[in-house]
Amino acid sequence: MKTEVCETTCVHEEDVLKVKANLPNLKGMTVIFKALADETRLKIAYALTIQEQLCVCDVAAIIQSSTATASHHLRYLKDIDLAKSEKRGKLVYYRLADSHVSQLVKIAYEHAEEGVLNESI
Repeated sequence: MKTEVCETTCVHEEDVLKVKANLPNLKGMTVIFKALADETRLKIAYALTIQEQLCVCDVAAIIQSSTATASHHLRYLKDIDLAKSEKRGKLVYYRLADSHVSQLVKIAYEHAEEGVLNESI
């Protein structure tokens, strides 16, 4: 079995100090990845890369859930600024907050399709 750890301890102090000095607060990223780690919310986000906006009823049909469940997931995405909503008459439409969210979802999909993740799961 191949070991993927260092066989000896050798800290490269200069590299460590450089990274520590430039490492930002990652809490916001953690929230984003936590939200997208849920398969249902990721499916919703991906659906919104295909169709720019969808009403809650459409999302419920896509994820095969009740409108209450769809609304819950959409509200979660909205609360952390991954989605935006607009009420039109009796319908509420959702869309991704901006192109960054769309790119993030598409890039994750492309990476998964390269087979890198499929081999390790």
